[in-house]
Amino acid sequence: MPQAAPTGRSGVQSLQRAFDLLEHLADAGGEMGLSQLAAVAGLPQPTIHRLIRTLVEMGYVHQQPSRRYALGTRLIRLGDTANRHLAQRARPILADLVAATGETANLATLDGDRVVYLAQVPSPHAMRMFTEVGRRVLPHCTGVGKALLAQLPATEAHGILARTGLPAMTGRTITDLVEFDRELDRIRAAGYAIDEGEQEVGVRCVAAPVVGAPTMTALSVSGPEGRLTRQAAERVAPVLRSAAKRLAADIAAGT
Repeated sequence: MPQAAPTGRSGVQSLQRAFDLLEHLADAGGEMGLSQLAAVAGLPQPTIHRLIRTLVEMGYVHQQPSRRYALGTRLIRLGDTANRHLAQRARPILADLVAATGETANLATLDGDRVVYLAQVPSPHAMRMFTEVGRRVLPHCTGVGKALLAQLPATEAHGILARTGLPAMTGRTITDLVEFDRELDRIRAAGYAIDEGEQEVGVRCVAAPVVGAPTMTALSVSGPEGRLTRQAAERVAPVLRSAAKRLAADIAAGT
């Protein structure tokens, strides 16, 4: 016989704790042991076990052969639907960015340890940048990735970089953690990031985080270095930051 849904204050508390566990799993890269979950959640193991078993039964969490718990496949459908809705909402803003800058505009999010591109509106120029929607890339070598990492506490950003490494994609990729930390400090001070051909030779990208969005999200404008010069990128930055604030306001208003 199915268990009755919890009601009242205890039910709300259980629901909040269950969502907190999913967030802790996501923050840890998608997988944790029961004792780790109990430590980070600050709850007794029996409470964690009861909540996690419910999530396992519903398909939102999966228990590995190692007995560790991982995010379940049922979350994929929810995430995909939410991402499509966010992309649809952002498309008019991306179109306005293209009209204002003449370059390709992108929407991306941080999914686990990777950056995923959710939407793109291409430049009208014959020579333009193209990134396949759904593409997953490392965060350290992209404008959107750096803008997103700069929004995280240093320990979380370092945790991601420890798992992904800092491989050189081009000769300009930052591969030293100390130098990368300085880059994140510059991004935090400026409010935007620039990819100086660090992901792809000859491509410059300017990115800004969508501060206040329910998930880690960023907007970017990308183009060939010959057209999107450093001076042009600095002119694009305030336009991009304004677009990010507009998207954040739209999301908050539910429009």
